Amino acid sequence: MAENKEIVGETLSIKRKNTCAVAVGTYTIGGGHPVVVQSMTNTDTENIDASVKQIAELAQAGSELVRVTVNTAKAAAAIPYIKEKLLALDLDIPIIGDFHFNGHKLLGDNTACAEALSKYRINPGNVGKGKKRDIQFAQMIETACRFKKPVRIGVNWGSLDQTLLAELMDNNAIASTPLSPEAITRQTVIESALRSAEQARKWGLPEDQIILSCKMSNVLDLIEVYRSLSSRCRYALHMGLTEAGMATKGIVSTTAALSTLLLEGIGDTIRISLTPEPGGKRTHEVLVAQEILQSLGLRSFTPSVTACPGCGRTSSEFFQRLAKQIQEYVRKQMPEWKDQYPGVENMTVAVMGCVVNGPGESKQANIGISLPGSGEKPVAPVYEDGIKTVTLKGETIAQDFQNLLDDYVVSHYF
Repeated sequence: MAENKEIVGETLSIKRKNTCAVAVGTYTIGGGHPVVVQSMTNTDTENIDASVKQIAELAQAGSELVRVTVNTAKAAAAIPYIKEKLLALDLDIPIIGDFHFNGHKLLGDNTACAEALSKYRINPGNVGKGKKRDIQFAQMIETACRFKKPVRIGVNWGSLDQTLLAELMDNNAIASTPLSPEAITRQTVIESALRSAEQARKWGLPEDQIILSCKMSNVLDLIEVYRSLSSRCRYALHMGLTEAGMATKGIVSTTAALSTLLLEGIGDTIRISLTPEPGGKRTHEVLVAQEILQSLGLRSFTPSVTACPGCGRTSSEFFQRLAKQIQEYVRKQMPEWKDQYPGVENMTVAVMGCVVNGPGESKQANIGISLPGSGEKPVAPVYEDGIKTVTLKGETIAQDFQNLLDDYVVSHYF
């Protein structure tokens, strides 16, 4: 792990693995480019308006690529109209078609769909069985070659190529030192991806139009698989737990797995496959992806808001409400700010609750406020770049600090 890092001054720099650069719409995946965030709709793709609405929401939240299910002829026929409506909204976001079982037929019968998509996602375990498997896989690759579209060969441990799994299990059974069934499953996932990629290249798909993924649901399995995969190829790699789960479990599992790999320089694009809470927003997975990358110092998406956890000195909920208000405010402003104020995404803001760490943390931020804790004077000093500029008091502290934040952005980023 140490070989993938270097210390530059006091900043930890993560060396990226040397993978091929793959152009996907307006983005480049791999080749040392920044890690790309993607997500997937859960609308019925046949419902054009619902799909456009959700893609727009995901794009506005920061998803740079969006994958959609293409499972029926009507869904395939809807893709060009979805793309057209997004462009009318001034959203030129790359759309990825997710194909299983009948992708060869859908792409072959719907030229407009094949052209409108920016990338195809193919699962080697679901392209066909027996002799049909190679024929149908070849048809999809030939379509990708014809329209010069990149392909993600995405292997899932839950939908493995059973023929390949049986082959490796049989070989393992007669080995002098057989591996565990779990180890053979991991090996099968990797072999499926690599063999499928080699087949695709034999049929004419260039190396720089191939992205691989080997998704698992277990954190340690995922880490081991991607370490091995990364050491054996130069293909750009898409990463994510295949079913991360809901809420805290999903976020923690995904963060543990992806952070480990990203810190080793592995991974070129990520998706956080969270199960949404009932009625929850799909955009939550985009925010989690951004937070992971920003926390690791790999990318900056929005000003970072530091806030203390609270203790007996902060019995009031005021600082919690203010921290939440500021966090939501900067995210809401970012679509406008990022165009008008370049570099604002690197800004740091501190909202602290008492005198213990408040002034110190506020001085370390670009702009910070130290609110009064229990028993402290009802005043709130504000620091800008380490210097106290004003002391706020009274009933309008929250709005006054937000106004100061706006002023700081305008005066420091242009």
